[in-house]
Amino acid sequence: MSTYLQIFHSFITYSQQIDNAVMLLVNRQWTNPLMDNVAIFMRESIFHIPLYLFLFFIAFQVFGKKAWWWILAAFALIAFTDLLSSQVIKYTFNRLRPCRDPFMAPQIRFLAKYCGSNPSFTSSHALNHFAFAAYAAFSFRGISKWINLLYVWAAIIAYSQVYVGVHYPSDVLAGGLLGAFLGWLGYRVTNQALSLHEYAK
Repeated sequence: MSTYLQIFHSFITYSQQIDNAVMLLVNRQWTNPLMDNVAIFMRESIFHIPLYLFLFFIAFQVFGKKAWWWILAAFALIAFTDLLSSQVIKYTFNRLRPCRDPFMAPQIRFLAKYCGSNPSFTSSHALNHFAFAAYAAFSFRGISKWINLLYVWAAIIAYSQVYVGVHYPSDVLAGGLLGAFLGWLGYRVTNQALSLHEYAK
């Protein structure tokens, strides 16, 4: 094995060890009964419907009839990020979920209803929610600074994936960063098409 391959292999091994260690901290040590319930609820799509409806209502107040196009672009963004994560990235890296990994599964608390059979990296929850959070936060940044709390909301959802045992920390970190970038990019494209900049000063 060449020196470069040895360095790369050592890096991957060390990174996995850190991932495992942080996973066990979040999943086994930094726990309490309240967070057990919160983490489970935060993973359910129906739990987020009121927030989405509220943001769509705000879109109509701010953008008028253009809100229909803003909402359509939001759905297109989420569809794209979900497809990218679940069909491209996951099967490119083909990483086992911690709840299916023979080494990690016996060590973790599994709180989710089921352990998905698809690969772990990246977390689609993290990628999708951070994409929408960034898309909405940039679109409405001239309205209120409170809109940035959407990032906190997305972070709690991402954290919950590790907490319940279905993803490693690096799954949600990579998903969150990529999602935020794609959300910003989605806003830029929509802004150019709909001239949203006049509302976001």
